[in-house]
Amino acid sequence: MALRKSKNKIVAGVCGGIAEWLGWDPTLVRILYVLVSILSVAFPGLLAYLVLWIVMPPPEDA
Repeated sequence: MALRKSKNKIVAGVCGGIAEWLGWDPTLVRILYVLVSILSVAFPGLLAYLVLWIVMPPPEDA
């Protein structure tokens, strides 16, 4: 299974796509992503999210 954006999205489907790829709960991935972003002074987390938003392909049947 390839890493793709998810239909289960709140903003862009990035965290949902990562969760589907890992087989984890999307809410857990979102919480972990926010915590890591805050603990890393937010900028690297926001930058990584924006890059993934642009780079990750859309869901297969979208």
